[in-house]
Amino acid sequence: MDTRFSQRKQRLLRLKVLREGQAAEVQRVSAQAVFEKCPGCGEAVSKTQWARELYVCPKCGYHRPLGGYLRLSTLLDPGTFRELEPRLAAKNGLDFPGYDDKLAAQRRRTGLADAVVAAKGRICGMPAVVAVMDSRFLMGSMGVAAGEKIARAAHTARRAKLPLIVFCASGGARMQEGILSLMQMAKTAEAITELRDAGGLYVACLTHPTTGGVTASFASLGDITLAEPGALIGFAGPRVIEQTIGEKLPEGFQSAEYQLEHGFVDAVVPRAELKETLCRILKLHAKGGAAHG
Repeated sequence: MDTRFSQRKQRLLRLKVLREGQAAEVQRVSAQAVFEKCPGCGEAVSKTQWARELYVCPKCGYHRPLGGYLRLSTLLDPGTFRELEPRLAAKNGLDFPGYDDKLAAQRRRTGLADAVVAAKGRICGMPAVVAVMDSRFLMGSMGVAAGEKIARAAHTARRAKLPLIVFCASGGARMQEGILSLMQMAKTAEAITELRDAGGLYVACLTHPTTGGVTASFASLGDITLAEPGALIGFAGPRVIEQTIGEKLPEGFQSAEYQLEHGFVDAVVPRAELKETLCRILKLHAKGGAAHG
């Protein structure tokens, strides 16, 4: 009974966030008169202020992770959200010890079925398919369900002749699913390639962190690649690389700004400017053909 009540509460909260977006998030945390230290500058920021600033530090601009449904509510026009594959969830196909309990705990805590939320909707009136990786669910790790949801989002975009936008945030492959997790790299890359071969637009938005098999697959295939300020983007983390090669890495190595300087991303876009940037991209793309709903 407690589990069902928790899940129902999470669903109601999710619907409220989708309807009211940032205002609902501010209301959710406003009663919590506490402060949280910014990981970037170390300054204390109230939870209410974090919510009002879409979890961007008002003092140093550090971008904290954003939940999948809240992210979608900041991008999609009100009333246009249509979730894709909401019940698609991971299974313990390898009978990994303790994995079932861990999945159940993550679902109760986050209200998510798995690490990806995908939806059809409109941005500035223009239809698109948007998928968001949510790092609150097992650090956004890519297992079978997460990879399948990304692939199905790409297939939906291709069939409907819509642009695809994917927000990447992942610590890499999900170890509890072993080789089945690594197989998602090929699956997602193939789905994105089919979309692009059909003339579709794919925009990859890299957020903190984007690493491992996600970076080595669909995160690196964007026709246009955007990144949030300060995002860590790479395959292996800096500490792992330093330990492997025995050398000190350059300052800011693998940051979004470093990747921009070296041509891996096309633009570093602050969160407050992201919707406007996507609007411009979609408008330019729509001029090449009729928009489809």
